[in-house]
Amino acid sequence: MCGKISFCLLVSLLLTVSLAAPHDHEDHSADHHQHLHHGKDEPHPSHDGDDDLSSRLTPHNADFAFSLYKKLAGLPDVQGKNIFFSPLSISMALSMLALGAKGETHSQIFSSLGYSALTPDQVNEGYEHLFHMLGHSQDTMLLEAGSAVAVREGFKPLDKFLKDAQHYYQGEAFSVDFSKPEVAVQEVNKYIAKKTKDMITDMVKELDPDTMMMLINYMYFRGKWKIPFKTGRTTKADFHVDEKTNVTVDMMGNTGFYKFYDDRSNFSSIIMVPYKGKASMMIVLPDEGKMQDVEKNINKEHLKYWCDRLQRSYVDLFMPKFSTSSAFSLADTMKEMGIVDAFSGTADFTGITEAKNMKVSKVLHQAVLKVDEEGTHAAAATTIEMVLMALPTMPLPMKLNRPFLTFIVDHSTESILFMGKITNPTA
Repeated sequence: MCGKISFCLLVSLLLTVSLAAPHDHEDHSADHHQHLHHGKDEPHPSHDGDDDLSSRLTPHNADFAFSLYKKLAGLPDVQGKNIFFSPLSISMALSMLALGAKGETHSQIFSSLGYSALTPDQVNEGYEHLFHMLGHSQDTMLLEAGSAVAVREGFKPLDKFLKDAQHYYQGEAFSVDFSKPEVAVQEVNKYIAKKTKDMITDMVKELDPDTMMMLINYMYFRGKWKIPFKTGRTTKADFHVDEKTNVTVDMMGNTGFYKFYDDRSNFSSIIMVPYKGKASMMIVLPDEGKMQDVEKNINKEHLKYWCDRLQRSYVDLFMPKFSTSSAFSLADTMKEMGIVDAFSGTADFTGITEAKNMKVSKVLHQAVLKVDEEGTHAAAATTIEMVLMALPTMPLPMKLNRPFLTFIVDHSTESILFMGKITNPTA
């Protein structure tokens, strides 16, 4: 890992038979590991207004991201723990699920995502463009997003659903023998591990033998800091988890020009730490004792307010070196956010199969974050940047020695790729 932050996210939706009625075991239409999306070298299909469609999703996805964050932050079992997830990946997975939803089931999914004013075509074409934009990798940054449909051997989804998953969500289909849960777990985890560069290897612990299908969405990001941290400046330091708890961390240090804003009215300091490429880590450091106030009120308007006021400043930045992961079972959270029918006997997924007894049984989510200081490829850029103006005698201090919020933003699509809260870098 060279001067990078790495993230992996998987959302899996397990669609199972909700009634005991047997299924007709027709020949399945998804050949094993059949790639359904258009070829890598084929021209990407275009639609008039692509940019408008993808940017039209952005404010709704941001609202969903903060609504979901507040739900997760309020869960009893995450109090005092780190939170990290990809709201965009979850939105993508639910939107792919909506391809096969009808009636009230579809309405609830779209309403919870904030898409009620949009047509299915607008949403699907918006995501088609988003996948295309996010799929550009560079030597200094790698961002991969994709989807898959794991289909039970003998189960035949509708061709339209498979084709739409391919066309709009870069979905690939492969067959799995879900009737043998232990074998199925191994195969699904093997697929996930491959797509996440072995950062997530055992996400799925068990599967119901009645599982008919699993929808998978994954996102992987690797970026090199535009201004790399020098390993010689990393020292042991205290991180104040709360009023009674201190932990020792490897605190990275760097002095350079960053976009920075000190927001006294919202009790926060904000810094944008850029990667080489078109992404940045936006860090919000609440004042001591003000994390809950910031969490309660934060929304997409705050991010826009801060972005509009960030100014290029000479900053002495201290950031802990850490690794963390989060795993959530999101079914109950999705129900609280309005997606109810999808999990019940009233679910209508007749856009996936003609069978009327399909429902969602689980929504699983896992994300991994690793932050370190290594990297040499940014040295020239740092030198060029730092000679553009005279150095102030005293840099502004920014020391992340207490809980902070973090956002990974993609500038080309104005999307929040990942977000979370680091409460304890050693946990």
